[in-house]
Amino acid sequence: MESRTGGPQRSDAQRNRERILDVALVELSRSADVPLSTIAKKAGVGQGTLYRHFPSREALVLEAYRHEVQQLTDSATELLKTMEPDQALRVWMDRLARFIMAKSGLAEALREAAGATGGPESPGYSLVFGSIEHLLDANHAAGTIRPGVTADDFLRAIAGIWQIDIKGDWHSQATRLLDIIMDGLRAGAPGRH
Repeated sequence: MESRTGGPQRSDAQRNRERILDVALVELSRSADVPLSTIAKKAGVGQGTLYRHFPSREALVLEAYRHEVQQLTDSATELLKTMEPDQALRVWMDRLARFIMAKSGLAEALREAAGATGGPESPGYSLVFGSIEHLLDANHAAGTIRPGVTADDFLRAIAGIWQIDIKGDWHSQATRLLDIIMDGLRAGAPGRH
């Protein structure tokens, strides 16, 4: 990671930046208009440190979202290194559900930030879509899901997640829905007997 001056960031500066992003995601998911001073305090940094890394609310919101997307997409490859493809897909689906619920909370802040910067409303979509394709390709190669399932099919199948009320017991509802979807993906898989 480089600093705003173009050189590498010191490790303590990088840790501060990561803490700010982690806290910002949680706090902005709760309230789009959380004061930046609250984020700085909960991250254990001063406001000057926050503004050194993120010169505006919009910059922080967009970077918190980008950071979360990057973690989600990077995890697909990491999971495939340590698990069977269908297990990796199912674990990643849980992470996707958490991401979607966080994004639901962040939606207003993202709309405001994207409008203020002229940027797209849904940054990161192509990265998430690519991760879905990567996981499905690994499953097709291993014969652990039915043939021919595309990333578009997958997204249509999980669309029900967006209907879950974030203020309710979203986790158990999402788990049940994703288990049903995973059972459907496994049905008719060439590697199943």
